[in-house]
Amino acid sequence: MTIQDKINFDQVTEAIEYLQTFKPQLTFNYSVEEPQISSDQLEQLFNEWAGTTPTKFLQYISGTHIKKMLKNEDASLFETTFDNDSLQPIRSHNLFVKIEGMTSEEYANDGENLNINYSFAESPFGNMLVASTSKGICHLAFADDEMIALKSLTHRFQKAIYKPISDLIQRNALRIFSHDWKNPEQIKLHLKGTDFQLKVWETLLKIPLGKITTYRNIARYLQKPTASRAVGTAIGDNPVAFIVPCHRVIQSTGAFGGYHWRGIRKTAIIGWEAAQINAE
Repeated sequence: MTIQDKINFDQVTEAIEYLQTFKPQLTFNYSVEEPQISSDQLEQLFNEWAGTTPTKFLQYISGTHIKKMLKNEDASLFETTFDNDSLQPIRSHNLFVKIEGMTSEEYANDGENLNINYSFAESPFGNMLVASTSKGICHLAFADDEMIALKSLTHRFQKAIYKPISDLIQRNALRIFSHDWKNPEQIKLHLKGTDFQLKVWETLLKIPLGKITTYRNIARYLQKPTASRAVGTAIGDNPVAFIVPCHRVIQSTGAFGGYHWRGIRKTAIIGWEAAQINAE
């Protein structure tokens, strides 16, 4: 096969799964019908998608590397990172992403008072469904199946008025997938959630690009050290993928843990972000 100009994320996930399983080798089959991809093609795939080599990417997602990152990211360092955002001027989402919680009137009666625009768009991690109100992004989800993704959105606000429109709010938010975060425009999120959920999601925005932390450290930062499970539930309910970086939270053991949009995608994002940081 040949590497296409437009990277198919399914090819990337298959490549990652292969590398994790057969580390010494650099050739594999995408399917029984298709011929092997050579090591040169594999190199090209990762260079075009993540700007790094397969070998380096594998290092970024290795257990040894992840545990080393966690070892250096104890509670005090985590809080220092949060309290000194000026040290990370382009890598903390909380500098340019603002969350506004919906009022009870806005989502009363299953969203009867909401007008929601939605569209589909490509990202480095596959197709996405993005939706917005007049105040900001209310939903951003990976859409491996567009019908299922749209059904999930409409289930959240069953009586809202939906229009298949790509608006400026959506297009601005999707710019986060570009490599230029030095002068980002503010992204506004308009989210339905409890006070606790909103606090957890706001905390996630403070985790710098290329960094990871644990559910336990999030709970400690929120001064609720016994609430790791509640934190995990709130993170699992995050309605805005990538922009609210729930993928940067893993288990204390170093295991990546679950992800609402497939565990392999979480692995891919963590490795991709590490590649962006190291490229600088």
